Amino acid sequence: MRRILLSALKILVSGALLYFALRKANFADLASRINVASLGWIGLAIAVTFLQIFVGVLRWREVSAECGASLTTRQAMRYNVIGAFFNQTLPSSIGGDAVRLWLVARAGAGWRAATYSIFVDRAIGLIALAIIIVASLPWSYNLISDSHGRSALLLVDFAALAGGIGFLVLGRLPWPWLKRWWATHHLHACSVIANRVIFSHDRGPKVAVLSVLVHVLAVVIAWCVVQSIAAPVVFGQIFQLIPPVMLITMLPISIAGWGVREATMGLAFGYAGLMTNEGVNISLLFGAVSFIVGAFGGLVWIFSAEKAAQGSAPIAVRE
Repeated sequence: MRRILLSALKILVSGALLYFALRKANFADLASRINVASLGWIGLAIAVTFLQIFVGVLRWREVSAECGASLTTRQAMRYNVIGAFFNQTLPSSIGGDAVRLWLVARAGAGWRAATYSIFVDRAIGLIALAIIIVASLPWSYNLISDSHGRSALLLVDFAALAGGIGFLVLGRLPWPWLKRWWATHHLHACSVIANRVIFSHDRGPKVAVLSVLVHVLAVVIAWCVVQSIAAPVVFGQIFQLIPPVMLITMLPISIAGWGVREATMGLAFGYAGLMTNEGVNISLLFGAVSFIVGAFGGLVWIFSAEKAAQGSAPIAVRE
């Protein structure tokens, strides 16, 4: 019952935010700007999204190996594409992580190793996103002249950065009780793994480059969407606005980020002195690209061996 109520609440949040965001959208104008060239740009955005998933796969493989849940590139790519489908159908923007965890655990890695690999991978991605936003703050401050917008940007980013730094510091604390107490045992273990990955001479630079590239590709996807409707926005503006929007969209309070992304994008464009409705238009098309990629992941899931084995006896996995 609790899960049903939580899902219903997230649906209501998505619906309410979409309602308020879409009041500023002009669908007739948006439709009139879509032509054959637009479809080419949308196709390119879809291709870049698959590239982004593949880059994420390369990072996840590095993290998983450190967690004792080694994956082949093909296996990890298939799990991530399936995860993209469930990101669109489960009640959060990270719902696919639970499915990826289940797939990795059933493949023989064990629930603990699978959980650690997903959690550490997400944490590293969040830290990288926060660092990118901090690094671009001097330019963002020039773009966003509204004081409320600047305050919101600083609050969200430094909260994420502080959380990330706190997570890494936890793994370096020498207190033995952190490893024994039930409330900190697993979090501490994940922090230790994250520190090993990030500060490794072998894996660290590779993971850093891949993490930054994942977020840069999100900006490129948005830029392709901008080009598809010839929105009056330059690449530099998109680069400064998309990362904070993606950071807020990661909050698990809606269905696949719908509503949260549109409302946040509209606000971000307004704070930057741009047209609010253009922010909503770009967000809707960005979401449509993710939905199409997710639909492909749905096909992969339907024809997967894991889907066929759902009704059979559970696969024994290592703890």
